[in-house]
Amino acid sequence: MIDHAHDLASVHDATERLLTAAAALDNASAAEPSRLPGWSRNHVLAHIARNADALVNVLEGRPMYATASVRDADIERDAPRPLDVQLADVRESGARFQAVGAVPADWSRTVELRNGVVDTASRVPFRRWVEVELHHVDMGIGYELEDLPEEFTQREIDFLAERFTGHPEVPSTHLSDGTHAWSTGRPAEKPEVTVTGSPADLLGWLCGRRDGSGLTVDGGALPTLPPL
Repeated sequence: MIDHAHDLASVHDATERLLTAAAALDNASAAEPSRLPGWSRNHVLAHIARNADALVNVLEGRPMYATASVRDADIERDAPRPLDVQLADVRESGARFQAVGAVPADWSRTVELRNGVVDTASRVPFRRWVEVELHHVDMGIGYELEDLPEEFTQREIDFLAERFTGHPEVPSTHLSDGTHAWSTGRPAEKPEVTVTGSPADLLGWLCGRRDGSGLTVDGGALPTLPPL
């Protein structure tokens, strides 16, 4: 069972790590490119803030974003702001998300996210945790996939392996970090491909942050994963 209260606390801790690290930047370095194509570090910070508000919308029963174009326009609008304004926005929007998460509610209810995706309300805090942790890595300021909390890495691999399970374009794949194992891809009597590597390398490949060159592949080529 998903413990949403635990995940909300984990989101808070992840946000504090991000804010502490980003506070060491200056306006010039915050405007430099992030690891995400076309986005500066300020774009990433603006997205993190607007995502918090979007998930508040989800938990309160409103559309996550008015439209995809509005989402993108809001990020572009906010990206040029000075660093201190960016950090205050990340902190304040994160506090709004925590406040909504603290309201007694039916956490088993179904909610709708972007593009018609549905999930239980109880998994929304974990989805927010993913946004904060992975985009912290995307900032390119010294926080790497290897630095992610072990619990987070294992759960995000679980989540992504589940997401690609049954996908017709992904071969039946066995994943292993030497301690844990996962299955993903299209149904088959036995795995077509076995992929092994460190938790960070597996996660990096599954979430599109690494090309998989650090992984060992048996039975064929490393599968090409569809975009998330």
